[in-house]
Amino acid sequence: MAKKIKQIAIYGKGGIGKSTTTSNISAALSVAGYKVMQFGCDPKSDSTNTLRGGEYIPTVLDTLRDKQIVRAHDVIFEGFNGIYCVEAGGPAPGVGCAGRGIITSVSLLKQQKVFEELDLDYVIYDVLGDVVCGGFAVPVREGIAEHVFTVTSADFMALYAANNLFKGIHKYSTEGGALLGGVIANSINAPYAKEIVDDFVARTHTQVMEYVPRSVSVTQAELQGKTTIEADPDSKQAQIYKSLAQKIVDHTESKVPVPLETGELREWASNWGKQLVELETGVLSPAAAGNL
Repeated sequence: MAKKIKQIAIYGKGGIGKSTTTSNISAALSVAGYKVMQFGCDPKSDSTNTLRGGEYIPTVLDTLRDKQIVRAHDVIFEGFNGIYCVEAGGPAPGVGCAGRGIITSVSLLKQQKVFEELDLDYVIYDVLGDVVCGGFAVPVREGIAEHVFTVTSADFMALYAANNLFKGIHKYSTEGGALLGGVIANSINAPYAKEIVDDFVARTHTQVMEYVPRSVSVTQAELQGKTTIEADPDSKQAQIYKSLAQKIVDHTESKVPVPLETGELREWASNWGKQLVELETGVLSPAAAGNL
């Protein structure tokens, strides 16, 4: 009997540190002895470059444009510690749907049974989470990913994107779609940032998988084209990524989140904004006082 491959999708707003987090999870899993494939689903095609010394790899869509017949191994490249790297790619600028690369790439690899051939333990999809459109929703909608995680900070637009993802998961949950494993809280340095994320998680009936602080070691590693796991394996930041990877290994039960309505989310954020003003100035605003 073939072993079960654990497929997970990591979503997040552009610029939130989603690919940085994903690559460090992949690296941590590989160091722990697992066979891993990282599947970049962002049209920028930069998900896997820190697993390959800063080198960008040919994408599935670019390769399909150049060749009539494409073997899966034409678009799979080996990275740090044997991690298999794939970039779906996107359409030519201004033409077509950016999500088509995901649909095409997943179909190509599944048809050629590559996951089984490579004897993978984990396939990690790194997916742009600003807009959960048809293409980008494929790992959720089709149930390709067994568990979904989202990277967010305490910033409103990051939480807004996470809440939109929750709406997509909620919508497809009755049709065999993937469920939510939890939230990865990124760039959490100030105490109020942790409190904001904790409150959001409590209101949406989800959980925090790990709190990841902002660290200069991440910047230093990425300037070298590496993950923190590779460049600074004994650092505190590397240990946090390893802890997160182990929590994903141990995670077995994902759930349907309870997303906030847009107006409800906006009101919640506004109330937090008033509280932060109070923290900064030490003066309770009239509006905040009215909510006591």
